[in-house]
Amino acid sequence: MSRRNTVIRSMHDVGLAAWFGGSLMGAIGLNGAAAKADDPEERLRISSVGWARWTPVQLTAIAVHGVGALGLVLSNRGRLVGQSGAKSNSLLKTVFTLGAGAASVVGGLAGGAIAKHAAEGAPGVTEPGADTSGTLATAQRVEKLTQWAIPLLTGVLLVLGAQQGEQQRPIAGWLQDASARAKKVVGL
Repeated sequence: MSRRNTVIRSMHDVGLAAWFGGSLMGAIGLNGAAAKADDPEERLRISSVGWARWTPVQLTAIAVHGVGALGLVLSNRGRLVGQSGAKSNSLLKTVFTLGAGAASVVGGLAGGAIAKHAAEGAPGVTEPGADTSGTLATAQRVEKLTQWAIPLLTGVLLVLGAQQGEQQRPIAGWLQDASARAKKVVGL
């Protein structure tokens, strides 16, 4: 008998979608828009305020995704053991989830350092200037890496999730069942 896991699957997928989409929008939209501010101090302040507003939502998205992921592992543990490819996919997803989580924490810490040094100003949100302090320059370089690492890693998670969904489709069994039903109908 098939069991439905709509709530936990939705938590997994919606949390991941928010994590991916929010980080990508922040890197392209928020940081890109903040970099256009005329005042170098404003560039860092605008970006820092935007990321600070997003952080509670992102943390919630990560937590919701994590709860959904654990729920799916628990509810599909038999399939993970018995189905070819399911275990390796889940292990890969775990590695990429931990990597995206680590990048999110490191990016958040770098963002906090940027916010503390916003008064220094800079040519860009993630581009230090010649007179930028070492602390701010390091935070900007780290932020430049993590702002792209997070959507990359969570994007891979989306692809692995799609692959896992395909693994769950009973295509071969469905075709065999359809063939057997057709034979019954025509009397073979």
